[in-house]
Amino acid sequence: MSEQRHTARLVLRGHIIDSMILPQVMDLVMDQGGNFTIEELKVGQHKTDTSICRMEVVASSAEQLDRIVRQARALGATAESEKPAQLKKVTKEGVFPEGFYSTSNLPTEVLIGNHWAVVEDIEMDCAIAVDSKAGSARCIVFQGAKPGTDVVVGHEGVRVTPLERSRQTEIFTFMASEVSAEKPKKVLIGAIAEEMKQIRKAGGRIVVVAGPAVVHTGAGRYLSRLIELGYVQVLFAGNALAVHDVESALFGTALGVNVESGLAIEHGHEHHMRAINRVRAAGGLRQMVESGQLTSGVMKSAIDHGVEFVLAGSVRDDGPLPDVITDMVQAQQAMRAALHGVRMALMLSTMLHSIATGNMLPAGVRTVCVDINPAVVTKLADRGSWQSIGLVTDVESFLRELALVIETGAHG
Repeated sequence: MSEQRHTARLVLRGHIIDSMILPQVMDLVMDQGGNFTIEELKVGQHKTDTSICRMEVVASSAEQLDRIVRQARALGATAESEKPAQLKKVTKEGVFPEGFYSTSNLPTEVLIGNHWAVVEDIEMDCAIAVDSKAGSARCIVFQGAKPGTDVVVGHEGVRVTPLERSRQTEIFTFMASEVSAEKPKKVLIGAIAEEMKQIRKAGGRIVVVAGPAVVHTGAGRYLSRLIELGYVQVLFAGNALAVHDVESALFGTALGVNVESGLAIEHGHEHHMRAINRVRAAGGLRQMVESGQLTSGVMKSAIDHGVEFVLAGSVRDDGPLPDVITDMVQAQQAMRAALHGVRMALMLSTMLHSIATGNMLPAGVRTVCVDINPAVVTKLADRGSWQSIGLVTDVESFLRELALVIETGAHG
């Protein structure tokens, strides 16, 4: 008696060779114990041309086939004859239906009736809410799960589009996949500056995620300069960056250490507390700027130039400043709202805020991760090899060079 065969036809479209999606699907099928036959393969002849591949997948059991197809979908494959997405209603607030489709950060579509709808606000680790009447779909987090909301369950009728290779700034192609302290930083920073210019020219926005090391190292002046030049539209940070920035403006110190000389100041450890007290007395950072009490620093530059900033708190914060959002769900919501239209993220010496931001970004957003600790850079830069660059370096030297290149156009 011959062994029963379970088959499915998969279709891959797009830059499937550039992005290594085709070999990844082939490896997946074989790793899972299946076999495949390529029935059609048309390769794009030019950089802008897309390719298409149709393959028959054979498995020895229905479960094995389902597992292969499910994982192939996550890589961007679709079944040849798609059925509309399956929907289940939320019955309990804040809880998704069992078996909900958990999103990636790649461009995603769902089949509603007979048309494919782009999933709005795409973000990893979310569910997909569908409005069948409007024919629309969007990502929702747990807090967005309201009773009666239709949510996609299973993998039927979900289509993921793999990322394309950058066709403009090739530095994001060949330098991004490794993290090293030995990369030619001037070349990299020059390319990053060029990408920032292209993004701004096209009307895209740039988010900077900054840790207090930006102030401690004396790099605050360079971040302020980038803000003044119009290359920062959104700023994410914690209580510490803002506190030490104000402390630096008022007392010339950061955590009691003179920013210019690097020497500890007598009673300097009190300065950050006095800085917090002044901001609280004024009612907030904006009020301090408006009253003329805060005359320099990153936060003043951000306020003066209309930068949208979100300061998210933590359990260890002193104060905190009135501007800091201490409710984590509210902080996440504020960050999500600020990320619309962002095309690049500079993540500067802050692991936790950077991870939070990275989790909210669509896969196509350029990310540049800078930290003196290689382990942090590796963790943050691992977001797909064609849209992330990791730099193991001092944040002051990075920002100084970046501001210089953007202002003068000199690099190399």
